[in-house]
Amino acid sequence: MADASPSPKVALITGASRGLGRNTAVSLAERGIDVIGTYHSNKVEADSLTTEIAKMGRKAAMLQLDTGSVKAFDAFKDTFQKTLKETFSRSDFDFLVNNAGIGISGTIAEMKEEDFDRLIDVNLKGVYFLTQKLLPLIKDGGRIINLSSGLARFSLPRMSAYAMTKGGIEVFTRYLAKELGPRGITANTVAPGAIETDFGGGRVRDDPEANRSVADITALGRAGLPDDIGPMIAALLSDDNRWVNGQRIEVSGGAFL
Repeated sequence: MADASPSPKVALITGASRGLGRNTAVSLAERGIDVIGTYHSNKVEADSLTTEIAKMGRKAAMLQLDTGSVKAFDAFKDTFQKTLKETFSRSDFDFLVNNAGIGISGTIAEMKEEDFDRLIDVNLKGVYFLTQKLLPLIKDGGRIINLSSGLARFSLPRMSAYAMTKGGIEVFTRYLAKELGPRGITANTVAPGAIETDFGGGRVRDDPEANRSVADITALGRAGLPDDIGPMIAALLSDDNRWVNGQRIEVSGGAFL
């Protein structure tokens, strides 16, 4: 009797209800991967993603999580394990995409401590400890992708605190790759440039002057689109890229070259 076909791979994507996280979820589903996503507060958007992926013939589930609240991670892990078992018939998962993040701008002279702390909580501390919490559930041979930013390479006014958190993510990723190597788990950073989403109030998407400014400093002559990022992440998670590890890959169309 032939062996049963292997279970579809499962990805966990934080911040999956909108923007780059949503695009990544759809791109992975198009490649036959089932998706568990997190959302912060907009259940309507979250449910619409589940419906969209189901129409593609893949399984999906969306779980509420504030990735900046470490105290919520124990309960989230329990819910996540229950969802893996009941919806996906799995006790582990294959891909972790740490996408959720916030952007708060301000000059060094005016940055408020509470805003700085919120950036650290969501963009850095949350990523670190959520990954730690989920390490026992990631399948050996799995993958981790952490989202950084082009701003960790080049400097723009008012973005120092945000960029610091993303620089920390890039260092964290290299250490993940080193420590998880014995388990065959790779870890890489994807660093988007300026993308037309609602991130940061949707300025790049909705402000023509801001959009032109991005286009002017980009070799390919335009701002980025979500479709420039999600498929790239899906490609990086494919077996074709199994030997890419501990790397920072900027996806900016050639910004500030």
